[in-house]
Amino acid sequence: MRRPEPSDTPDTARTADTAGPARTAGGAESARAAQVGVVVIGYNDRAHVADAVRSALAQGPAVAEVVAVDDCSTDGSAELLERLAAAEPRLRVVRLDENSGGCGSPRNAGTDALTTPYVMFLDSDDVLPPGAVDALLAAATGARAEVASGLCVRRELPSGREQPWQEPLYTAHSVLARPTQRPRLVHDTLCVNKLYRTDFLREHGIRFPEGRFLYEDIVFTARVLAAGPRLALVPDRVYVWHVRRSAEQLSLSLDREHIDNWKARVEACTLAYDILLGAGQKELARAVRAKFLDHEVRMYTRELGLRDAHYRRAWWAHTREYLARYDAADWELNPSAPGRLVARVVLESPEPRDLPRLRELAARPARLLPPYARTPDGVPVWSDDLTQITLTPFLTRPVSVLPLAVDAELQPRARGAHLLLRLHELYGRVAEADPREVEVTWHSRSDDRVRGRATVPLTEAGASGWSAELPVDLAALGAGTWDLRLSVRFADGAQRDVTAHALTGAGRLRRRAVASARYGVLLVQPYATHSGTLAVRVATGVRGVVQVARGRLRRLFH
Repeated sequence: MRRPEPSDTPDTARTADTAGPARTAGGAESARAAQVGVVVIGYNDRAHVADAVRSALAQGPAVAEVVAVDDCSTDGSAELLERLAAAEPRLRVVRLDENSGGCGSPRNAGTDALTTPYVMFLDSDDVLPPGAVDALLAAATGARAEVASGLCVRRELPSGREQPWQEPLYTAHSVLARPTQRPRLVHDTLCVNKLYRTDFLREHGIRFPEGRFLYEDIVFTARVLAAGPRLALVPDRVYVWHVRRSAEQLSLSLDREHIDNWKARVEACTLAYDILLGAGQKELARAVRAKFLDHEVRMYTRELGLRDAHYRRAWWAHTREYLARYDAADWELNPSAPGRLVARVVLESPEPRDLPRLRELAARPARLLPPYARTPDGVPVWSDDLTQITLTPFLTRPVSVLPLAVDAELQPRARGAHLLLRLHELYGRVAEADPREVEVTWHSRSDDRVRGRATVPLTEAGASGWSAELPVDLAALGAGTWDLRLSVRFADGAQRDVTAHALTGAGRLRRRAVASARYGVLLVQPYATHSGTLAVRVATGVRGVVQVARGRLRRLFH
């Protein structure tokens, strides 16, 4: 898939002119009519494109036609599609004479070929879940909406772990007379979880950027919102986005190691802002700039430590150039938000700096690590040499939303392990809230199972923090990769869900063998994730240890 990653920021907007189930009797009847065309695009994806097409045809009689656009594949995809079309009258195949290098041109070609009142888009490596078209068509016809949108779910393969995309937008049926009623719509930049009136797109000249244009969804979505459509939102699952990180060729949204990817992202966000501002949608345009700080800047900042010095300098310079276009009103909106603080440090510094600390602040949830500097008159600031970046909003924000920092160290021992935690003070706010205890859980990376739930008291550890220690039953966790999650609880009942900063150095993250009554032996590897969070890999038994050793040898020889 060529699309951006999800943001996990909550949506608090609840404005709509009507709300409630959109499936009226008339809408349900309309959903049974053949009114929808599904455009499926693909390039050299013979292994998956048939599944995508079949998922569209399986939507039932509401789908009048499926237009499969092959972007000049060389792997036999087009021939496979032609064989499917020979047995299915609703399927037509369009083949581009030259590879476009992107998703926009084939989607435009598919839309041009459609004859149906409504259109949906589907990528060759994804699927539509059962009932998706009926749910969206019923909502669109029942609300007389030009656009209907539903919940997309990211499914990691091969594990099958699922993560909803922009879930707060899709908690209930609602109808919006115009997009400005919910500015957070700019965060849902996907085009594939939506049903569009075909004549609405054509009347407003709404098309995707042509050719090799990365993040074309961002621009297309801005053009849709700029036209001011009436929208229907449904809580139904309407799209399954498959994420295959082990694929030979990563999707454009996952392949972020080259600076051209970041430049393409900035270009798309710049165009989205200009489109909305040019249409008089000033509030939505500002929301696009806010999203850039909260999503794009944070995501790429977390990965800067993985890049070489040349990439970091190029990223820093390009980001500063773009941020220099922001005006005072752009910065005033939620000035203590982590993405804005990261961006201010970038803007105020000619060269890359404070990368480990910025990575932690860009994490989700955010963590602000020491030092906690102040000016001579006591104003909280980023650092002694960046006093123009003030942190005064932290003095009044609720403790439940502060970027609290907890250090963590997992110490494997001969017959088990201990977890050491340290909660940092933050300008007196933590002491003021009086932290009492911390709940600890381990979450499986593969399927989000929860293990090792425990609650332990926090005790004062000097003037600058609190500490806790508890045993960890590694055998009870079992084989797999486990993420540590914490919830700090305060005297008044407030709590803050956090992740823990992994302490590094001095052999803290060394792989060790641990005796186990259940498995005989466990191989334990504490490590820091890309965002600096503590996680642990566990291999069980002799077979598990041997598999790890073989894998390491293969990587060494490779």
